[in-house]
Amino acid sequence: MPTLLKRLQRVTPQQLRAFESTARLRSVTRAAQELHVSQPTVSIQLREIALAVGEPLFETVGRQLRLTQAGEAMQDAANEITGCWQRFETRMAEVHGLLRGRLRIAAVTTAEYFVPDLLGPFAAAHPGVDIELTVENRDRVVDRLQRSRDDLSVMMLPPDELPLDTFPFLDNPLVVIAAADHPLAGKRLTLSRLAKARWLMREPGSGTRMAAEQHFARVGFEPHIAMSLGSNEAIKHAVSAGLGLAVVSRLAVADIVDTPSPARGPQLVQLKVSGFPIRRQWLLVWRRDQPMSAAAKRFVSYLRESRPSRASLAH
Repeated sequence: MPTLLKRLQRVTPQQLRAFESTARLRSVTRAAQELHVSQPTVSIQLREIALAVGEPLFETVGRQLRLTQAGEAMQDAANEITGCWQRFETRMAEVHGLLRGRLRIAAVTTAEYFVPDLLGPFAAAHPGVDIELTVENRDRVVDRLQRSRDDLSVMMLPPDELPLDTFPFLDNPLVVIAAADHPLAGKRLTLSRLAKARWLMREPGSGTRMAAEQHFARVGFEPHIAMSLGSNEAIKHAVSAGLGLAVVSRLAVADIVDTPSPARGPQLVQLKVSGFPIRRQWLLVWRRDQPMSAAAKRFVSYLRESRPSRASLAH
């Protein structure tokens, strides 16, 4: 009987692509659409690769497709194989004096307000580089870092347990916002004045929430958390509706606070609270123990040279 290694050597690139797409999209139908093949074709390729492994790679829970333990191991291997080929492609481009390849960046959700503005000029200057941008909350970005899914990550609070290099490239002040008609708007406040206020927070796992909770713990303040919301936009809408106060990145509200709509007037205000803004920085993060692609190296150099400011990234 062939050993596992010999069976795996028979796995074809088409089977591996079918598995990778299905594992990432959690759907045979969507994988078939992405690969421009029929659904039965993907199903056959998945069955053949499962036979080669000798273990089921997926299980169905309700209507959801979920990876088995063997499937998770195969996904990690597939990601490593894909990364290896991408590094080879980049190396060959370097040999020919070209900057080509793929730049994969994962950014936490608040960074969506400025990362596209960083990537635009870089993409224009390097048309041979395909850029993949993934926006997730901090927990998911950390998970992607652990799995080496991306070349670079953008976040405030990188994990301590991974071998990482970081480059701080942009200030990220965190401020307290309220509805424009809040009775305390325009006054100088201490946190103790806000002890009975309703606070709206990002979901657990959010970098902004972690930074706010660290600050509150440091100064001995316990906010009354009335609601947790999953996005900055949801926070802004809830605050403008008078549901409470929130700590957000200044970048997330600059367009509303600094340039309110002439028709509707200001919807949000930044409260003058002692201890705020909380001084944080946006970091470019990458794995120190993984080889860095030429495109990633060039993007880091681009950021070091351009040194973007909040003003240059304001919409």
